[in-house]
Formats: sequence, structure tokens, C-alpha cells
Amino acid sequence: MKALVISGGGSKGAFAGGVAEYLINEKKREYDMYLGSSTGSLLIPNLALSNIEKMHDIYTNVNQQNIFSLSPFKVRYKEGEEFIQIHHLNVLLQLIKGKRTFGESKRLRKLIKKSFSEAEFEELKASEKDVIVTVTNLTLNKVEYKSIKDFNYEEFCEWIWISCNYVPFMSLVKKDDFEYADGGFSCVVPIREAILRGATEIDAIILDTEAFTYRKAIGKNPFSLMVDLFDGIMDQVEKKDIALGKLSAKHNNVVLNLYHTPIKLTDNSLVFSKKKMTKWWRQGYEYAKHKLDGDSEIDYEAVINSKPPLRD
Repeated sequence: MKALVISGGGSKGAFAGGVAEYLINEKKREYDMYLGSSTGSLLIPNLALSNIEKMHDIYTNVNQQNIFSLSPFKVRYKEGEEFIQIHHLNVLLQLIKGKRTFGESKRLRKLIKKSFSEAEFEELKASEKDVIVTVTNLTLNKVEYKSIKDFNYEEFCEWIWISCNYVPFMSLVKKDDFEYADGGFSCVVPIREAILRGATEIDAIILDTEAFTYRKAIGKNPFSLMVDLFDGIMDQVEKKDIALGKLSAKHNNVVLNLYHTPIKLTDNSLVFSKKKMTKWWRQGYEYAKHKLDGDSEIDYEAVINSKPPLRD
């Protein structure tokens, strides 16, 4: 039984899309299970349906307005460079309203339903494939996995949305008397869950570098410092998930193929830039191509900075 696993990573999901495109379209990989956390949860339903072009269009055209109904960030450009700032007015409005998050992501829920129709849901649910999204139950402080087989269309779309809600910057959701948030808070890369569900071969796309090879610039105000702090915590969760996944794969004789980003893509994956995400999708495709079919001694730094040919 083969599984495709995609980690969390916000806007970096565009890179995962490029890798998945090469695996599915060029290498003809077919999977029985698709597991995702956060942005991985957004990708997997349409990947399971082989709707590669649809996901490419979404991930290379999305912007802040498509995700946030109220964004805690604002992006300004100076001489072609991108600068991220706190949207003080929006954050203040949330505080005045007594909200517990700095932003709201209700538009993302609409985007999910727009990109994954009820007819597609029924087609996928009736198939032999399983699609599983990861969420964090904050009330019980535990990870939960939600299979498409167990829910109707409205419920499953909401679980996908919940899996992507990176609080306190996005919406906190109360469901069934429990409060839920981003799946990455408890499991960034659900490799071990795929093995527990019977996977014997896994392709896992991990939206971070294999080793910490850069000097991190720490935020200069409390808000950006919080972003950096959360990023560091998620990195540690991810390392734990990968270590447990490798150990479980070895113990159960599971073939585990890991696809890391060769270099760090961004310092804030909650900023959605069409230009950057278009580039990352192409680079993900090119990275997978060179990893699977290129030279063993390939310079991945050169690959990630290359300019792949335009899509047809």
C-alpha cells in the first residue's frame, strides 16, 4: 500500500505541489492513501483526483485576500523587495472585539469549497483511495486524523480548513465542544500515521530543509518575534515527526522516500506571494526531476535558483 504524505508549510505548499506533479504525472506514482497537515491537507484531495492543473492555478494565483478575512500582516514593496509588517489596525480591531486571535481566515474556508466541489468529494469518497487530514484538538491537547470516509462534504471541508488554521494568526474553531487549530501544532509530517494505517511505501514531501544551514534573523518587535518563536517550535515538532517516522519505517520494513526543500524558501509562510509561489512550484518540479532522474552529485543550490522552462 503506497502513501503520499505532505507536511505543513503555508505558502511553501506550492513547492510540494511541484514535487507532487512530477511524482504523479511524470513518474506515474499511484497512491492508496494521501495524508496531509496544514497546507498538505489543502493539496491532497485534488492530488488524489489527479487535479494537478487546478492546484497549480490555485497555488500560483492565491494572495492574502484569498486566505484572510482579516489579515494580521501587511506586505509592502520597496525597490522590488518584500517587507512584512504588522497590520496594527486589524490586530487592534481583534483585541477590541475580545477575539483570541490576531486575524481571521474565513475566506480560506470559501476557497476550499470553491476548489473542491461536492461532486469531486463524492467521487473521491466512493473510490478506494483514502484522504486523511491532520488537526490539533487544543482542548484535549492531542492530534486527531480525519478521514474522508467518515464525514459528509461540509464536515470534511471544515476539517481541511481547521487543519490550516495557524493560530493565533488565523481562526480558532470550536467544533463538537472542542477547540481546534492547525494540525502542525501536534504533527507536521504524519509519516507514522501512514504506517499505522498500513502503508508499505511512502513518499513524504517535507517543506523545510533537511539540516539547519542558515543564520536566523530574530524578529525586532514582539509580534514578529512571536512568528519566529512559533516557527522554531514547529521545526522541533517536525524533526520529532521525521525521527519517529524513520524509526517506524525501519521497524516495519516500510520504504520511506523523503523530499526536503534544498534551501529555506521563506521566513514567513503566512505571506502568500503569487510571484514567489509560482517560482516555488516550478522549483519543486525541477527538484524532484533532478533528485529522481538527475546526477547523484547534483548541486541542489543551483537547482533551486535555476529558471525552469515555462509550463505549457
